[in-house]
Amino acid sequence: MKSSVLAAIAVVIIVIVAGGALIASGTLSGHTTTITSSVTSVSTVTTTASTTTSSTTSSSSNATNSINVVTIGYFANLNHAPAILGLSDGDFQSYLGPSTTIKTYLFTSGPPEMTALLAGQLDMAYVGPDPAVSAFVQSNGTALKIVAGVSNGGAVFVVSDNSNITSVTDFAGKTFAAPQLGNTQDVALRSYLLRNHYAVGVNVSVVDTSNANILTLMTQGKIQGAWVPEPTASELIYEAHCHVFLDESSLWPGGNFSTAELVVSTSFLNAHPDVVKKIIEADVNDTLWIDSHLSQAAPLIDSRIANLTSTKPTNSTIFDNATQYLTFTYDPLEASVTQQAQNAYELGFLGTTAPNLNGLFDLTLLNEVLQQDGLPQITS
Repeated sequence: MKSSVLAAIAVVIIVIVAGGALIASGTLSGHTTTITSSVTSVSTVTTTASTTTSSTTSSSSNATNSINVVTIGYFANLNHAPAILGLSDGDFQSYLGPSTTIKTYLFTSGPPEMTALLAGQLDMAYVGPDPAVSAFVQSNGTALKIVAGVSNGGAVFVVSDNSNITSVTDFAGKTFAAPQLGNTQDVALRSYLLRNHYAVGVNVSVVDTSNANILTLMTQGKIQGAWVPEPTASELIYEAHCHVFLDESSLWPGGNFSTAELVVSTSFLNAHPDVVKKIIEADVNDTLWIDSHLSQAAPLIDSRIANLTSTKPTNSTIFDNATQYLTFTYDPLEASVTQQAQNAYELGFLGTTAPNLNGLFDLTLLNEVLQQDGLPQITS
């Protein structure tokens, strides 16, 4: 596939518009901004692309696109690795060429990211399937499309070594955590509790908070377990004396379940399919490179996450452990998303009527890219 190193300067102009949706707090880092509230300032950040996963650029990368700016949201989570590398190292920008600038926004959970997309502040987003489905249902199926998959797996239920939990019969009276109410891991945790005859707020408790705060709460002994994405799960194992109670993949046929999708607002997709296709091309390229060069990609991903979060790189043992729980795929794993939506509906997150997901997936551009690359197409 792709082997050489791109040496380029990626200039990313980040414009923060007034009236922004509330997003998890943070600081301007690298080429990405994190918004705490409505802001009117304009910032320009230039980053040097030291490494990339690409060796060839899109055949149309020098063409003039139909829009000058595209806004993309994503997380500094391991399961968003194609976006982390592609955006941080300028690979996505190389596919778009100089005529279109990428503005990126960093989020810590899906619900506020989807709020921003519904408000028109994001054109595209890397996000968990449950927030994507929720936004789709909230807009009566009009606001967004899933155009490609991102990751398969990478969510783990860990419990404290001091929790005295050895089976589901030990859950009574315990407090568990998930990243945010209604996010993909929160739905998975609550669904698992429900299926094992526990009622949240009655005989078990769930705290919804950030991944960073989950680590603090676990260290302080205020929670006994957490259903979290990687690398947070492995951080809890190595830094907060936890162990794996359940790898979520064990609950799914073949062990396959979506933990991140690439979504695009319907209006942007209809108006600018050329731009969306180029982003998908870059995403497929990075996904294939990561999966076939994981040992080389892992330290790069870890370094980029550290830059985005203004933290130190993760201990290599922790990160190596984290990568064993997931793979990266452009297949959106539609069957798992449908089941995840059903789980969210049973928990009361999607209203009183069973969700109609017709039109949620539009894989037309993805399959065009796959056909160009001589790869098998994705069917529903």
